[in-house]
Amino acid sequence: MTPSVLAELRENVHTQLGIKERFREGIIRSGRYLNTFQTIFGDAGLPTEIALLPLVESSFENRALSNAGAAGIWQFTRGTGKLYLTVSKKVDERLNPEKATRAAARLMRDNYSALGSWPLAITAYNHGRGGMMRAQSEVGSSDITKVIDEYQGPLFGYASMNFYSEFLAAVDVYNNYQQYFGQLVLDEPSTKPVQIEAAKTLVAEAKAPARRVQPVKVAAADKYRVRKGDTLTEIAQRFGITVRDLMNTNNLRNSVIHAGQILLVK
Repeated sequence: MTPSVLAELRENVHTQLGIKERFREGIIRSGRYLNTFQTIFGDAGLPTEIALLPLVESSFENRALSNAGAAGIWQFTRGTGKLYLTVSKKVDERLNPEKATRAAARLMRDNYSALGSWPLAITAYNHGRGGMMRAQSEVGSSDITKVIDEYQGPLFGYASMNFYSEFLAAVDVYNNYQQYFGQLVLDEPSTKPVQIEAAKTLVAEAKAPARRVQPVKVAAADKYRVRKGDTLTEIAQRFGITVRDLMNTNNLRNSVIHAGQILLVK
């Protein structure tokens, strides 16, 4: 490996203090929820490995709240949450672990139905279904590696590009946590680690040869009805477009929107 290649790789290495400790606490907290979460995903006919996604999203901390307003174990934003849950001033089901997990299962099922690929469906949990449909269409492939290498979407940044690999790494570390953290006693009701087979199906799909797909057409006249509490930023992220494009498409002079308003999304 040449010095120039090493230098380029070094520039792309990201580190963050406290991640090991946060992950360790997430594994311990997972004991409260994991068996129930796996059952919900299994009953929905989805890979039970996805029940470990909260290790990436919230470290199984139900009180987690992001700067973007995402809340709960599954880190639903208000906009996406309202599509699958009751989110209001009086009730916020994003903070109900079981209901939020059932909503996450429905969201993942919808992502897979639209994209036909688990690596893309899981990445869509971070980047948005519309954004991944656009990436799939522009690249002409469902291969996650090809999408990462070739898609140049303005919002498809470091977090989205690495979301699937981060998830696979989380599954692997969970299955081998004694190697990294020693003996841990998981929170009740489960005090024994639930072994998940290293996401074999998902890993195999990521390594499968690229297959060409017909471009997914996102109709120019796709519409979205604004819900109470929505913001332009949330709507833009959900459909994989920029706020500026959303404003230009709808001839908006500012970011003020109101419930019931119909927006064109591309």
